[in-house]
Amino acid sequence: MIQHTALRYGPEARNRLVEATTPTIEGAYAALESFYYAFNQRDGDVLREVWAQHPLAQLNNPLGGILRGGDKVAELYEKVFHGSARVEVTFGDIVEYSDERHAVFAGRETGSYTGADGDTIALEIRTTRYFRYDEGRWRQYHHHGSIDAPDALGAYQRAVTG
Repeated sequence: MIQHTALRYGPEARNRLVEATTPTIEGAYAALESFYYAFNQRDGDVLREVWAQHPLAQLNNPLGGILRGGDKVAELYEKVFHGSARVEVTFGDIVEYSDERHAVFAGRETGSYTGADGDTIALEIRTTRYFRYDEGRWRQYHHHGSIDAPDALGAYQRAVTG
């Protein structure tokens, strides 16, 4: 199926890991929402459950470059969660590409981060996430995020990674 969806996942997202075991697109939505719950609530345990532990699970984003393996992905997110910048995002404007075992969600993350100086800065990231149903659960295998504006990218990297 290919469709534009009105779904949005942000700071109000819920931990729906139990529902991520459902072998339908509803289970994929539950895994996606659980990721945004984990990110916005800074919950590393839920994040580790969402991400596949496969050695080729891959994260391509403005902070970590290209990382492979669920543990490396979780390590980067832990740095974000415990860093000085508070980041919150909402994923929306989503186009879904799915079948019974795979789901790709492509859209935009909008939100903000608060830097060490206390200023709140808007954030816009083009985002794609790939989920696969295997071993009884939907898990994330790939994420790609991009910030188009070079100055905004540099400021975000400095704020989050120091």
